[in-house]
Amino acid sequence: MSQNPFDALGGGDLGGGLDLGALMQQAQQMQHELQAAQQRLAETIVEGSVAGGAVTVSVSGVGELTGVTIKPEAVQGTDEESLADLGDLVVAAFRDARTRIDELAAETLGPLAGGLGGGDAGPGAAPGRLGF
Repeated sequence: MSQNPFDALGGGDLGGGLDLGALMQQAQQMQHELQAAQQRLAETIVEGSVAGGAVTVSVSGVGELTGVTIKPEAVQGTDEESLADLGDLVVAAFRDARTRIDELAAETLGPLAGGLGGGDAGPGAAPGRLGF
């Protein structure tokens, strides 16, 4: 039995079936495509809404809240309970937007990041979770 660890990959020497240059080039291309997809995702604005659109929030693809729209019918009164309810609606709209971002990230990054591993929003981010 040979001591060469590359034997199992298709040949007893590096030229016999394993092209490290081509493998590195392919890995670099995949990394470039992943970074481009991450940039497109970061530039995307997603909306989340609740109560029939009474509260709508805009969130960037990296999770930054960029806008809040509240229709007059969302505000029932100015007492503490009514304002707390309004706060709950804003939080729920934000969660709706985050769910949409996660779905978009899985769709956008999933095919590219699936085999690269990693656990943050950098190259190799796990599909469907951006780490924020």
